[in-house]
Amino acid sequence: MPASPLDNQLIVTLDRDIVSSSGETVPVIAPFSGLVLHELPVSSENDVRDAYARARLEQLAWARAGFAHRRAVLLRAHDLVLERRERMLDIVQSETGKTRGQAFEEIFQVASVTRYNALAARPVLRGGRRRAGIPLVVTTRVRYRPKGVAGVITPWNYPLSLAAMDVIPALAAGCGVVQKADNQGALSILALRSAFIEAGVPEQLWSVVTGDGSTIGSAVTNEADFICFTGSTATGKRVAAQAAENLTGASLELGGKNPLLVLDDADPRKAATDAAYACFSSLGQLCVSIERIYVQRPVAADFLREFAEVTGRLKLGGAFDYSTDVGSLTTQAQLDRVSAHVADAVSRGATVAAGGRARPDIGPLFFEPTILTGVTPEMECFATETFGPVVSVTIVDSDQEAILAANSSAFGLNASVLSGSPRRAFRVAAAIEAGSVNINEGYRGSFSSIDAPMGGVKQSGLGRRNGPEGLLRFVDAMTISRATGLLQLPRLGREFAGLAGPMLLLARVLKAVRRR
Repeated sequence: MPASPLDNQLIVTLDRDIVSSSGETVPVIAPFSGLVLHELPVSSENDVRDAYARARLEQLAWARAGFAHRRAVLLRAHDLVLERRERMLDIVQSETGKTRGQAFEEIFQVASVTRYNALAARPVLRGGRRRAGIPLVVTTRVRYRPKGVAGVITPWNYPLSLAAMDVIPALAAGCGVVQKADNQGALSILALRSAFIEAGVPEQLWSVVTGDGSTIGSAVTNEADFICFTGSTATGKRVAAQAAENLTGASLELGGKNPLLVLDDADPRKAATDAAYACFSSLGQLCVSIERIYVQRPVAADFLREFAEVTGRLKLGGAFDYSTDVGSLTTQAQLDRVSAHVADAVSRGATVAAGGRARPDIGPLFFEPTILTGVTPEMECFATETFGPVVSVTIVDSDQEAILAANSSAFGLNASVLSGSPRRAFRVAAAIEAGSVNINEGYRGSFSSIDAPMGGVKQSGLGRRNGPEGLLRFVDAMTISRATGLLQLPRLGREFAGLAGPMLLLARVLKAVRRR
């Protein structure tokens, strides 16, 4: 199997856009074949600092250019991404090992994120008048000022989507960006950046650096005016602590152990098909994918039978077209982790209802989508995120038991409820401790809703991306108030004595007319 369909000249061209002066490179492996895809240039701490310095200079002009200019540039980029979709799909598949369909989801997400932020930035961030503390005597306005240059740290699993959801709102808000790309996703990010540069984003405004997090990660965080991080909870805590030392704001999307609840009024066959995609899209290498299923007893037998059949029929493969349902794991470390979790569970008494094996006959990093029953707390996969194609199924007897089981986790990123009754499903969803809950869908409903905030609770993160909240991360609010001169505010004791009574009366009147 070839490493990828990518032209070597394309790789060289993209690699030149990495900020790197060291001359060092690291090999990047193509998951489908195990062959070296390319040698990636590596950045140094000095490269990171230089990237921030250049971005700061560009950011001043970019912010002054205004909303209309930025909107036009981003909308041109939107069109270029769609025009270049086939090449970008090849790149994403080559780096991540996901299927063509799941790579296409990333292209669609990038287009949605770009269009939303291009059009929403002005109405969300233009500021305006606010109600003053003493009407007519004082006027108050709020304006928003870009924070400066954002640091964005993104992982390998969804390189286009996760880059877009942080980088593009930062650009729309008038900020610059220095992005640390994971080595395994750098080509995808560089291809995305190339479209935006051609559309009119200044080259130095959005820089990409690469390398080991232990080498350059601190520099990326220290130099940032705001830091965005997507990755593991353990690393996210270190990023948060470092940002706190600098009093730098941060948004963190971290790990998950996401539950799916199958209520007893759900259609078992449809629920099984929906659950399979929710669990095994991108072979489970997705922060919002499902790793725990709680199914109510009246439909448990039918659901589990259908779920095992649907999962067993999923077609694994490394094709660069739409002929496969499930792709490959991305790295050897991922294969080792998934294999270890399954082996540990089976050794402690869990039952494999489907899958459970690596598939080196297809490719070096393929692993069958796996369903486990009888998973107990002493097993590694019970509460720890696997981040792979492994899901446990547990039978429960009531809505309350399902809710309690779903909430019995240190994480709270995403959840799903499958039910034949929308009213019942909404009631159950509202009781789940998660940043997003999908009804009769696994994750794509909330993930694709760019106008709505996305993020986690508990150990799954801080802050929100997407929606107005995602734009407001990148600006500082400034309140500007003006005394109109209609009435002089008191300054001396005798002036307070004369105005205390009228001001108390004003407070009571404002309450009576429900004036905030």
